[in-house]
Amino acid sequence: MKAARTRSQDRILNLLKSLKQAVSAQDIYVELRNRSQGVGLATVYRALESLKLEGVVQVRTLANGESLYGCMQQDQHHLTCLQCGTSIPIDECPVHQLETQLQQSYHFKVFYHTLEFFGLCDQCQPVQATASEF
Repeated sequence: MKAARTRSQDRILNLLKSLKQAVSAQDIYVELRNRSQGVGLATVYRALESLKLEGVVQVRTLANGESLYGCMQQDQHHLTCLQCGTSIPIDECPVHQLETQLQQSYHFKVFYHTLEFFGLCDQCQPVQATASEF
Protein backbone atom coordinates (compact mmCIF):
# COMPACT_ATOMS: atom_id res chain seq x y z
CA MET A 1 0.00 0.00 0.00
CA LYS A 2 1.40 3.36 -1.06
CA ALA A 3 1.76 6.02 1.64
CA ALA A 4 -0.07 9.30 1.16
CA ARG A 5 2.02 12.16 -0.12
CA THR A 6 3.04 14.94 2.20
CA ARG A 7 2.02 18.54 1.56
CA SER A 8 5.62 19.32 0.52
CA GLN A 9 5.63 16.44 -1.97
CA ASP A 10 2.34 17.67 -3.46
CA ARG A 11 3.66 21.23 -3.74
CA ILE A 12 6.84 20.09 -5.45
CA LEU A 13 5.00 17.75 -7.82
CA ASN A 14 2.54 20.52 -8.75
CA LEU A 15 5.44 22.90 -9.38
CA LEU A 16 7.23 20.38 -11.59
CA LYS A 17 4.01 19.78 -13.55
CA SER A 18 3.73 23.51 -14.22
CA LEU A 19 7.31 23.84 -15.51
CA LYS A 20 8.28 23.02 -19.08
CA GLN A 21 11.80 21.85 -18.20
CA ALA A 22 13.68 19.90 -15.57
CA VAL A 23 15.12 22.03 -12.76
CA SER A 24 17.53 21.64 -9.84
CA ALA A 25 16.45 21.13 -6.24
CA GLN A 26 17.79 24.61 -5.48
CA ASP A 27 15.60 26.07 -8.25
CA ILE A 28 12.58 24.28 -6.79
CA TYR A 29 13.43 25.64 -3.34
CA VAL A 30 13.70 29.22 -4.66
CA GLU A 31 10.54 28.97 -6.77
CA LEU A 32 8.48 27.64 -3.85
CA ARG A 33 9.73 30.51 -1.68
CA ASN A 34 8.81 32.98 -4.45
CA ARG A 35 5.30 31.49 -4.45
CA SER A 36 5.07 31.84 -0.65
CA GLN A 37 5.07 28.07 -0.29
CA GLY A 38 8.47 27.92 1.30
CA VAL A 39 9.92 24.66 2.57
CA GLY A 40 13.43 23.91 3.70
CA LEU A 41 16.01 22.77 1.17
CA ALA A 42 16.47 19.47 3.04
CA THR A 43 12.70 18.92 2.78
CA VAL A 44 12.87 19.55 -0.98
CA TYR A 45 15.57 16.88 -1.35
CA ARG A 46 13.64 14.37 0.82
CA ALA A 47 10.42 15.02 -1.12
CA LEU A 48 12.19 14.63 -4.46
CA GLU A 49 13.71 11.34 -3.33
CA SER A 50 10.30 10.00 -2.28
CA LEU A 51 8.67 11.16 -5.53
CA LYS A 52 11.50 9.56 -7.50
CA LEU A 53 11.05 6.24 -5.70
CA GLU A 54 7.30 6.47 -6.34
CA GLY A 55 8.06 6.74 -10.06
CA VAL A 56 6.44 10.14 -10.67
CA VAL A 57 9.62 12.24 -10.83
CA GLN A 58 12.70 11.53 -12.90
CA VAL A 59 16.20 12.83 -12.34
CA ARG A 60 18.91 13.59 -14.84
CA THR A 61 22.50 14.20 -13.74
CA LEU A 62 24.53 16.60 -15.85
CA ALA A 63 28.26 16.33 -16.60
CA ASN A 64 29.01 18.84 -13.82
CA GLY A 65 27.21 16.62 -11.27
CA GLU A 66 24.11 18.79 -10.96
CA SER A 67 20.84 16.87 -10.81
CA LEU A 68 17.76 18.11 -12.65
CA TYR A 69 14.28 16.94 -11.70
CA GLY A 70 11.15 16.79 -13.80
CA CYS A 71 7.78 15.06 -13.94
CA MET A 72 7.78 11.59 -15.35
CA GLN A 73 7.03 12.11 -19.01
CA GLN A 74 9.16 9.90 -21.14
CA ASP A 75 12.65 8.54 -21.34
CA GLN A 76 15.27 11.20 -21.89
CA HIS A 77 18.18 11.13 -24.31
CA HIS A 78 20.59 14.01 -24.81
CA LEU A 79 23.76 15.21 -26.51
CA THR A 80 25.52 17.41 -23.95
CA CYS A 81 28.35 19.79 -24.80
CA LEU A 82 31.17 19.69 -22.27
CA GLN A 83 32.35 23.18 -23.27
CA CYS A 84 29.19 25.33 -23.10
CA GLY A 85 26.77 22.96 -21.36
CA THR A 86 24.20 22.99 -24.15
CA SER A 87 21.99 19.92 -23.98
CA ILE A 88 20.26 18.75 -27.15
CA PRO A 89 17.38 16.27 -26.75
CA ILE A 90 17.37 13.16 -28.96
CA ASP A 91 13.83 12.20 -29.93
CA GLU A 92 14.24 8.54 -30.83
CA CYS A 93 15.06 5.89 -28.23
CA PRO A 94 17.99 3.67 -29.27
CA VAL A 95 17.64 1.41 -26.21
CA HIS A 96 13.88 0.85 -25.87
CA GLN A 97 14.14 -2.81 -26.88
CA LEU A 98 16.95 -3.35 -24.35
CA GLU A 99 14.78 -1.85 -21.59
CA THR A 100 11.95 -4.26 -22.41
CA GLN A 101 14.37 -7.19 -22.46
CA LEU A 102 15.87 -6.21 -19.08
CA GLN A 103 12.43 -5.93 -17.51
CA GLN A 104 11.51 -9.40 -18.71
CA SER A 105 14.83 -11.10 -17.98
CA TYR A 106 15.38 -9.62 -14.52
CA HIS A 107 11.76 -8.99 -13.44
CA PHE A 108 12.79 -5.39 -12.82
CA LYS A 109 10.24 -2.58 -13.01
CA VAL A 110 11.86 0.23 -14.99
CA PHE A 111 10.34 3.69 -14.36
CA TYR A 112 12.54 5.49 -16.88
CA HIS A 113 16.03 5.59 -18.31
CA THR A 114 18.40 8.28 -19.48
CA LEU A 115 21.03 8.16 -22.16
CA GLU A 116 23.70 10.86 -22.38
CA PHE A 117 26.36 11.45 -24.98
CA PHE A 118 29.05 13.97 -24.01
CA GLY A 119 31.26 15.88 -26.42
CA LEU A 120 31.45 19.24 -28.20
CA CYS A 121 28.57 20.95 -30.01
CA ASP A 122 29.12 22.46 -33.45
CA GLN A 123 29.56 25.93 -31.93
CA CYS A 124 32.32 24.81 -29.54
CA GLN A 125 34.25 22.54 -31.92
CA PRO A 126 35.99 25.42 -33.75
CA VAL A 127 36.74 27.10 -30.39
CA GLN A 128 38.31 23.88 -29.07
CA ALA A 129 40.32 23.35 -32.26
CA THR A 130 41.58 26.95 -32.27
CA ALA A 131 42.50 26.82 -28.57
CA SER A 132 44.44 23.55 -28.97
CA GLU A 133 46.51 24.93 -31.86
CA PHE A 134 48.42 27.28 -29.54
